[in-house]
Formats: sequence, structure tokens, C-alpha cells
Amino acid sequence: MLKIKNLELKIVQGDISVLKADAVVNPANGRMTMGGGLAQWLKEKGGEVIECEAMKQAPVAVGEAIATKAGKLAVKRVIHTVTVDQNFKTDEHIIRRACASALRCAASLKVESLALPALGCGVGGFPTVGAAKIMSQEILKFGRFEKSSVKKIILCLFDEATFQIFDKIVTGYINHVQNDMGLGPYVAVDAIIEFSEGIIIIERSNPPYGWALPGGFVDYGESLEHAVGREVKEETNLNLKNVRQLKTYSDPRRDPRFHTVSTVFVGKGVGRPQFGDDAKGLKLVKYQDLLKLEYAFDHKQVIKEYLKQR
Repeated sequence: MLKIKNLELKIVQGDISVLKADAVVNPANGRMTMGGGLAQWLKEKGGEVIECEAMKQAPVAVGEAIATKAGKLAVKRVIHTVTVDQNFKTDEHIIRRACASALRCAASLKVESLALPALGCGVGGFPTVGAAKIMSQEILKFGRFEKSSVKKIILCLFDEATFQIFDKIVTGYINHVQNDMGLGPYVAVDAIIEFSEGIIIIERSNPPYGWALPGGFVDYGESLEHAVGREVKEETNLNLKNVRQLKTYSDPRRDPRFHTVSTVFVGKGVGRPQFGDDAKGLKLVKYQDLLKLEYAFDHKQVIKEYLKQR
């Protein structure tokens, strides 16, 4: 069992429909029909009354949540959070919003215990590892910073493989952030690596997914300048020269995981670009094409300001 301030987090394998809790979360579609996956299973065990009440509140926007009574289920309420769009597709942003909405809904209902499945991994087909990381981030934020009645969250995974992934990812992530990183805000650096025709960007292997500037967290006892050089070397195999600061970005919402304060540096790239273990990919993007892409964090705004200065 994990502890996040006054919140207990437990990871179990089993049938979520028979779990004893105040509320259970159903990964739903916007129409609130319960015709497949876990939704259908909850309807079969709890009765069609759950679906009928949910459909009266439809349509529900992607990433939002509503609550109904629970019929014959052991819980008191079912929280239906929309994890897929109208084409039954999902992504990191939908899962993140859906998880946060379910937690807020539970708080508004003043429940003390909440059972959650792996969001987005059924009909949505989202990778289990990614869902585990995203849900860890949202639960950690909720437990740390939200004052609510929720005292216990149970992550309930049906099959052994999914349970093993969630147990490893969630436990490792929450222990790392709480024990190694502290409460935050966290100090970070990012780099704009210049070449004559464009700059280097990386494809992230962890959520938030997408393209981003190379960068990372500053280690204890390390200067910003040393940190940016280290991160650039680790993520791109490049060295930096003629390094200068662009700006520091500190909006608490810039990073969906937690509050980060990042100083962006600009420098000339030296060497042959090659992505490292922390990145999924790497490419050089021409200056005129930089704003055509979508980026993680606030990096599109950073690049826009950089191009204006340049």
C-alpha cells in the first residue's frame, strides 16, 4: 500500500464489480451506452438502471465525468468518465482529463473510497504502461494538493499482466517522486540546439508524449549550465557551444505532471545527433517548419518566442 499524504493507494488484481468501495469508475463513451468492455460487465452485474440513469445525462464531453447510482453493485455510486472520442479512440490527453475528472467527481460526491480500472486500455487500446504512468501522475497530484473526502483509492486490474505492469509502474513512480524529488516546484532546463538549417527536437518516450525540446531536471549540487549540457549530451549525443539563456518559464500549468520551473538555453550543436535512452526519436526541423508541429509542455510557445527573438 502507498501513502500520499492522507490518501491510501492500493493496487490489486481482481473483479472491480465485486470490490467494496463507495464508488467505482466506469470508462465510458460520450453517449453513456454500456455495450462493451468493463461498462457492459458493470451493467450486467448491477442492472440496466445504471445505463438508463447515465444516458439521461448524455451527451458527456470527452474527458468529463458524471455519476449515477450503482444498482445491484456493492458500491454506492458509479462514476462514468469519458475515455474515448466518438470514434472510440483515445490518447494521453483524454486519459489524463478523464482520470482527473473522475477524481474530482468522487470528491464532489464526498465518497471516502474509490475503485479505478486501467483507463483507456480496453476499447481505446491505449498502451498499459502509458496509462499506468498517466494515472500515477494524476492520482499523485490529487492526493498531494486536493483537500477532499477521498481517503482510499484502489487500482483494480482484471488480468495478471496488467496488474504486474501497474504495480511496478505506479509504485516506482510515486515512490520516486515522493522520496527522491520532494514536493517541488522542480527545477528543470531545456535546450534549443541550433544548426544552420534548423533546431533539434526529440520525441518523448514517457508521458507527456510528443515532440519536445531536449532537457530535464537539475540534479542536486548542479548548476543550470552544467545540467543543460548534461541533458543535451544524454538525449542527443551533442555538445553545446556559445550557450546563452533565452528565458525562464514558471507557469504552474506548463507541465501536466507537476509544477516545474524551466530555464531555456540556446546554443550551437556540435557533433552528430543521436537520440539517447530517454527519447523515442530525434529529428532536425527547419526553422520555417517549427510551428507546424505540436509539442509537449509549453514548448510551442517557447519556440515561438525564440523565433521572434531570432
